[in-house]
Amino acid sequence: MYNVVGVRFKKAGKIYYFDPGDLLIQKDDFVIVETVRGVEYGRVVIGPKQVEEHDVVLPLKKVLRIADQKDRLIVEENKQSAKEAYEVCCEKVNLHELDMKLVDVEYTFDRNKVIFYFTADGRVDFRELVKDLAAIFRTRIELRQIGVRDEAKMLGGIGPCGRMLCCSSFLGDFEPVSIKMAKDQNLSLNPTKISGLCGRLMCCLKYENDEYETAKEQLPDVGEIIGTPAGLGKVVGLNILERILQVEMIEQERVLEYTLDEILKEGAM
Repeated sequence: MYNVVGVRFKKAGKIYYFDPGDLLIQKDDFVIVETVRGVEYGRVVIGPKQVEEHDVVLPLKKVLRIADQKDRLIVEENKQSAKEAYEVCCEKVNLHELDMKLVDVEYTFDRNKVIFYFTADGRVDFRELVKDLAAIFRTRIELRQIGVRDEAKMLGGIGPCGRMLCCSSFLGDFEPVSIKMAKDQNLSLNPTKISGLCGRLMCCLKYENDEYETAKEQLPDVGEIIGTPAGLGKVVGLNILERILQVEMIEQERVLEYTLDEILKEGAM
């Protein structure tokens, strides 16, 4: 077992485990840690706890120290510098006539590296751009191409539901979403109805998917002949979440509704 704290570096970013050592760290504390990108400033979102070895990436890095007011000022300065770097990079992108869209700029806490996030339809030769940026900022430059879902997560916005985008407000990871999920939930397959601001299938299709899959395993298929308290009938409709079946009676010209429990009592399934 390992004693860890969970640290998040962005509002809805991934959670990474670190060894708190002898530090008295509590949830919502801000800490300074060493990462593969260098020294970073993050927020503790999971307080000290014990986890199994398979839940951590070894070797487990230690928390360097609890952040103080001076560290917070450095973070604010870095954010201001990042805004200025964004403007400079946009000018250089236009100067080199590169087919790319700059999305965000980020300084590492120790200012050892500045990262430029961009989207593009294909590969971009930005070697000259990197040379220009390195000459201006005199630090390590990283240009990182991201997808449209990552772009939406960084920029944020309001979804079709009227709420802030899930990816930018609380989702740490993107989970696979398929068109089958929309079909199982009897949703319109019109792309404008089931796509988010990023143009991809909405993440929220995943939320109730397990419930729909469980219900579909319990319910008969549309078109299946089943026994009911009133005799044999053909399933013509399903209310999956409420486990209600619409059954067209074979010997009677009418459609009746039954709950799954009522059908199971007939022993026909």
